[in-house]
Amino acid sequence: MFIGPVFTRETVLAPRRARMYIARAAYGFALLVLMSTAWLVLTGTQMIRDIGDLARFGMALVQILSPLQLAVAVFFAALLAASAVAQEKDRKTLDLLLLTKLSNSELVLGKLLASLLNMVVLLATALPVFMLTMLFGGVSLAQIGRVFGVTLASAVVGGSLGSTLALWREKTFQAISLTMLILVLWLAGWRLVAAGVFGSGWWGLSAASWAVAASPLEAIFEASRPYLQAEPALVAAGLAIDRWLEAVGVPYRFGTMLATPLALFALVSASLAVVLNGWAIVRVRFWNPSREAQTFRREDETWHRASIWGPEYDATQADSGTPAAGQPAAASPPGSLSPPHREVWDNPIVWREMRTWAYGRKILIVRLAYLVLFALVAGSLVWSVSQGELITRGAGAAALAPLFLLSLVLVNAQAVTSMTSERDARALDLLLVSDLTPKEIVYGKLGGVLYNTKEMIVLPTLLCIYLCGAGALSFENLLYLLGGLAVLYAFSSMLGIHAGMHYANSRSAIATSLGTVFFLFLGVATCMWMMIAFSGSFEAQLQPFLAFMVGGGVGLYVALGARNPSPAIGVASFVCPFATFYAITSFFLDYTLGVFLVTAAAYGFATAAMLIPAIYEFDVATGRTTAGE
Repeated sequence: MFIGPVFTRETVLAPRRARMYIARAAYGFALLVLMSTAWLVLTGTQMIRDIGDLARFGMALVQILSPLQLAVAVFFAALLAASAVAQEKDRKTLDLLLLTKLSNSELVLGKLLASLLNMVVLLATALPVFMLTMLFGGVSLAQIGRVFGVTLASAVVGGSLGSTLALWREKTFQAISLTMLILVLWLAGWRLVAAGVFGSGWWGLSAASWAVAASPLEAIFEASRPYLQAEPALVAAGLAIDRWLEAVGVPYRFGTMLATPLALFALVSASLAVVLNGWAIVRVRFWNPSREAQTFRREDETWHRASIWGPEYDATQADSGTPAAGQPAAASPPGSLSPPHREVWDNPIVWREMRTWAYGRKILIVRLAYLVLFALVAGSLVWSVSQGELITRGAGAAALAPLFLLSLVLVNAQAVTSMTSERDARALDLLLVSDLTPKEIVYGKLGGVLYNTKEMIVLPTLLCIYLCGAGALSFENLLYLLGGLAVLYAFSSMLGIHAGMHYANSRSAIATSLGTVFFLFLGVATCMWMMIAFSGSFEAQLQPFLAFMVGGGVGLYVALGARNPSPAIGVASFVCPFATFYAITSFFLDYTLGVFLVTAAAYGFATAAMLIPAIYEFDVATGRTTAGE
């Protein structure tokens, strides 16, 4: 079988896991709740007079649910694929797979398709729910087919990217963060192209068509429209292809079918998936075993020889095995020599996080990619200010929100992988039998997280200060914004530590932690979009969104407190969705103080609810004992 036993094993085991059925039911129910919420918002604020109003509602509903589903599919496809491979590498089981008779293609494609299996099942679950929108009118079967085609193609590309990067990089944080950064850069870059920043078009195609052909976000917007706009250049090329096919005796008109930007998107997606997986298949045995282990072996050998041949030892001679000029060769070097002693701080956890390559030697690549994204966002805002353009609240939020979200995701990824890497390397048990206190371990990890992600925290802060100095943001709102960001950064970092301590399986910990952050902010975006699309009244929308908030509270409680329940986490889980809804409505009504106070109180309490048990009930949190022991 070309795919191999890795995928076969997943198809056999997946139906035996209860979480697959729970995820299918929860996803389908969440979509139905969103549809019901949108209907209540519409009927509670507007009059439904004729079937035209229903058709417009159905059309708007598809245009809201389609990008939402795309975000879920691409994010989790990339995350699950990257974490599946990273877990194998952290546990050193990938080396064992490479020793078997598995071919490179069976290993790479098997891991990729096994990680995408759950996402494909969720898309199949969502299909009947999307079909219900046809009952309102204004939605055709072709629209739904295009939407699911774009979503599936984007998920395959996202999964291929995550799998390839995880096979390439030696550390989990590097793989996950690079995957998220490249995805955001991909979407943001083509969003700028669609806006005409780099010109109106090239080679006969408009900039919008190029963006549709290369970006999943632009493609899903195009796919959800009732009718597709064909480019004249693509139509001419399609007719030429049809004439050539007719000349060679082929009766089908494939050229006309390809005369839309969506057809180009399918071609680009297939090409990207082939290139990424082909590169991984060719290079998988060169990348693994990890080059980090080889580097450490060379460094140990260098220290060993230097200790034998003296301080005049030339490190460039390490690989050749010959001593420096004038130094005698050692016939029988002693085996007890070790590198020079390094002074460790009072808290060795903080020292390791800050002074060693705990997360790989190529973590600078992550920082460089983030700097590129930051430069795009900051450059667009600085250019607008220099041109004398007024940066409205909506425009500023549209530019800054993706940057803030990515920063929070990266902080959370650093936090959760700092714990899962200890578990997978069996180092957590060694820490627990040392004389380190739980406070030193937890605070040490938090300090390391904030230090290693300092660029993701400091740069957005400096950008907000610049906007305040340029007059685009008042000093009062600057204080509220920076205070709220500080609380959310603390929440994201503590959430990662919490998930890494409570989940023994690193894939579950990473998916739970990053998924919680992702869904919190995706829920905020969905609420805001629905409020704008169906109503202009924000004060009286508590009842329509009640089920939405209760469902969010249940999901948050399952993620945070299902394994070790506590009253504080229960209160925080149900308070945060309601506080977030209040913050959204206060933002629309320009009550900025209310946004800050509610956000700080709700998420500050949630952070404390996770931090206190992590310190004072450390053995319970890590699963070593139960609460009654």
